[in-house]
Amino acid sequence: MLTGPAWSQKLRAEIGKAVIGQDAVVERLLVALLANGHVLLEGMPGLAKTLLIKSLGTALGVQFERVQFTPDLLPSDVVGTMIFQPKNGEFTAHRGPIFANLVLADEINRAPAKVQSALLEGMQERQVTIGGQTHPLPRPFFVMATQNPVEQEGTYPLPEAQTDRFLFKLIVDYPTAEEESSMMSRWGQVTKQPSLVPASSGEELLGLRTQVDAIHVSPAVQGYILSLVRGTRALAERGGPQKRYLNFGASPRASLALYQSGRALAWLRGQDYVSPALIQDLAADVLRHRIGLTYEAEAEEISADKIVAQVVERTPVPAQ
Repeated sequence: MLTGPAWSQKLRAEIGKAVIGQDAVVERLLVALLANGHVLLEGMPGLAKTLLIKSLGTALGVQFERVQFTPDLLPSDVVGTMIFQPKNGEFTAHRGPIFANLVLADEINRAPAKVQSALLEGMQERQVTIGGQTHPLPRPFFVMATQNPVEQEGTYPLPEAQTDRFLFKLIVDYPTAEEESSMMSRWGQVTKQPSLVPASSGEELLGLRTQVDAIHVSPAVQGYILSLVRGTRALAERGGPQKRYLNFGASPRASLALYQSGRALAWLRGQDYVSPALIQDLAADVLRHRIGLTYEAEAEEISADKIVAQVVERTPVPAQ
């Protein structure tokens, strides 16, 4: 039987041929695959976000499509449209790039909201509607989107209804000096560009999910997950003289995301149960895009990650 560490190692080895560093981000992407969730990656241009997802698609051995989001993109460019066939006088559905196993929505926040929302049905229901007809998407199906920080020119903030559909929001940071030096040495040899080969498959991934579903989550850990999520809502409901830093707390999707991603991370690390430490490890990635900061928080430069860290610190940890 294939174990989590073994599966992780073979995919990491293949992705590492093209991407140096970003180990924590790679682990989260593998967790999302096992948990059947979508991922939003945010970072400055040039941090290999696109290359990372493309390499993941190749290493996983699934059908990969990339959509470059621009201000003039239309919803039909993502989902597809009906095309008239003169021979038989009928309209047939032309499927868009969303009909792939792994869809890269590149720079998703550079397109208007109507285009961003075109992904919503596919992300949530695993199906899309073209010309009044429903078309199921292939299995497995993932949307992995990249975005630039909203402070950059030409970006549109994603609506809360869409960000809530993403299992994780990952922050891609600059590489270390050693990693950047390795990049210069590797990419300076233009005749030796890496060639990736599939190390897994969609069928194998679907089969591994049965092992993830067998990971035990104790009632105490379930209660801990609820306490963390409800702790964000409590901060949003506070009144009186105390400053309120959240407009709204995390939705029930946050509880489900922590529960399922906790099982996936436990399996990936070779554990057969979910510990509070794993939930703490995942908390920021699951919650940072599901809480709404007030103007007071933004004025005082209090980030969503800082709020999440405070909630984790104040929530009692159950005994294992």
